[in-house]
Amino acid sequence: MKYTVNQRLVDNIILFLLIMSSGGLLFVFNRNLSSIIFLIILVFTSLIFSRKYEKRLVNSIFLTFFTVFFLGIVNFLFAITEQTINKYLFHCLTLVISLITIFHFYNNRSLSIFINRLYVVLKFISFHALFNFFIYFLVKNNLTLLTSTYHECETFLNIFFYSQERGVIDLFGFNFCRNQGLFWEPGILQIFLNILFFLEAFIIKKNKLILFLVCFLIITTYSTTGIALLFVQIFYYIKNHFKKNLILIPLSTLILVPLYIIFNYNIDDKIKGERAASFQKRLFDLTQPLLISLDYPITGVGLDLFQFQKIRQGFYISSADSDKISNIVGIDLRMETTDKGSTNSIMFLLATTGFPTTLLLLYMLYKQKLIVSHRKLWLFLFVIFIMSEPLLLRPFFFVFLMSGFISIFYKINFKTKLLA
Repeated sequence: MKYTVNQRLVDNIILFLLIMSSGGLLFVFNRNLSSIIFLIILVFTSLIFSRKYEKRLVNSIFLTFFTVFFLGIVNFLFAITEQTINKYLFHCLTLVISLITIFHFYNNRSLSIFINRLYVVLKFISFHALFNFFIYFLVKNNLTLLTSTYHECETFLNIFFYSQERGVIDLFGFNFCRNQGLFWEPGILQIFLNILFFLEAFIIKKNKLILFLVCFLIITTYSTTGIALLFVQIFYYIKNHFKKNLILIPLSTLILVPLYIIFNYNIDDKIKGERAASFQKRLFDLTQPLLISLDYPITGVGLDLFQFQKIRQGFYISSADSDKISNIVGIDLRMETTDKGSTNSIMFLLATTGFPTTLLLLYMLYKQKLIVSHRKLWLFLFVIFIMSEPLLLRPFFFVFLMSGFISIFYKINFKTKLLA
């Protein structure tokens, strides 16, 4: 069946909104309206472009919905504090958006189209990030403030976005603003840039210039995690292509040496320098939710973010626990508590839903079928992504969890049909 220009356009819009719903400023400043528009586009697209529904796929999607919905109800009812139902409704909306997205690409398109459209949209995001970085030097004195209840940043014409107060970096005498692209912080931009590197290097393999562009752009985010993951991918790439292309040795050296210098400088700055608070917060988010989950191991404390913030504010890490943590990681933990949310999605999930639900969802991530090429590397990257940012319960990342559920229920439906 011919893949038309209109279909390409619609799929690009869906993938763009899927990404923006997972850390994009479009959804930060207009979350409710953007989410509703996204849902409407998905529903109409699924109806207009729908082929004949595959019964096993539909059954698998409904079983997935009711399973995850049931887990949410259990979490809501057994939470240790009164939960806000609006928070759970928003998680339910994420579930519906994720399942309709999977249905559209499974039923009306194909997984190869999903990957190709994702690749196209990520290239657009990377080109925007390139302009975003360089235009800053021309417009930095002509920015206007954008504010919402939970976030603020500066913008030029609502096209380019910056956070000058906490994002200006002095790197070897060169001053620049950390590149956040279309997202609420640079750490999220680096995630999607690393995904683009993965797709170009190991799946699409069309344009090696994209790899060099991504390397440069990840440096402009000045993200420790982003540069570390780029290192991992480059070494993996060299390992897989070394015998086929010996020119990779000098080219990789040209990339890896400056990357290492910047990474080493970044690490010193984050651990010992002015930005040590950011590292301390991430170390705290790795450890404190685990201690909370040990007190509430079965159902957690509840998924309501506001209630979680209140609970963790009153949950202190004792000096004895702090010493144990410091001995394990080799770095002093200076924080005792915080009233902020967690930057670590897995630890947040563990504290709010308990061990059974978290382990089930991580198993479903392992069983995902959206990206199967170089599966181990992809799963490693994905886990680090969600451990560095609070993104697991956002649509783009949640889609991969739901893919695992659907894959298992699809197989069960198939076996049941054979036995009938």
